Amino acid sequence: MVSIEDYGAYETAWCPGCGNFSLLEGVKRALVMAGLEPRNVLFVSGIGQAAKAPHYLNANVFNGLHGRSFPVATGAKLANPGLAVIVESGDGCMYGEGGNHFLAAIRRNVDVTAIVHDNQIYGLTKGQASPTSEEGMKTKTQPGGVILERFDPVAVAVAMRAGFVARSFTGAVEHLAETIRLAVAHRGFALVDVLQPCVSFNRVNNFAWYKKRCRELPSGYDPSDWTLAMKTAAEWGDTIPIGVIYRNDRPPFESHVPALAKGPLVGREVDRSALAAEMNRIGGAHGSD
Repeated sequence: MVSIEDYGAYETAWCPGCGNFSLLEGVKRALVMAGLEPRNVLFVSGIGQAAKAPHYLNANVFNGLHGRSFPVATGAKLANPGLAVIVESGDGCMYGEGGNHFLAAIRRNVDVTAIVHDNQIYGLTKGQASPTSEEGMKTKTQPGGVILERFDPVAVAVAMRAGFVARSFTGAVEHLAETIRLAVAHRGFALVDVLQPCVSFNRVNNFAWYKKRCRELPSGYDPSDWTLAMKTAAEWGDTIPIGVIYRNDRPPFESHVPALAKGPLVGREVDRSALAAEMNRIGGAHGSD
């Protein structure tokens, strides 16, 4: 039986009080509740303090380019559908540099789980505004205040009818762990936008700010109701709803790929004679030009 200890304990490079600590704990709890052994889990991340999170887990890890986690995760899931593939990085990496990949992953509905450390700031590069920073927020690179409206990843995901859209908060670890467990269990694209404080560079959206506003969705809330989900996703201010905001059962991308009808690509034998014949055909065609 899998345990928290199976996922290891490592010294981190995070600041004391960082929300990443609680998020890491929530991820471990979720994987244990799901009964997933480390060898059956793949984490794919980009660049940033949040992207370091998989470094502190005993599991399969691919640490790639800034904002380019989803293409790697998609390839891994298509090749080996038996893996639980989790994309984990920060709001800048996922929604800024990786914005187009984020949208494409939703459209494709690939069976991966995206866990986003949303602290509304770039932490690794010392405090410039991220796509989710509040309008008017003053930072080192926006001393006069952010002039752009805040990007709302939850509302965008719901609007695009993503398979599973949720928000949680590192100040509610049990809620966070259960939300991640549900996301990983969902067959299709799943987003968990996790609100967390950056104690070094975001002095506005601190722990107390989130704690005062985050409210769990009421019992009886229906996440299959798209109109209700859009209204709920738009709530941001004095009250911020957390929980599974929207969910549907549209078939994942993998179910539409003919090459996977015979099973996973991983472990499948290569027909070397057919490959040699194709290479000879291509070589012969080029030689006749």
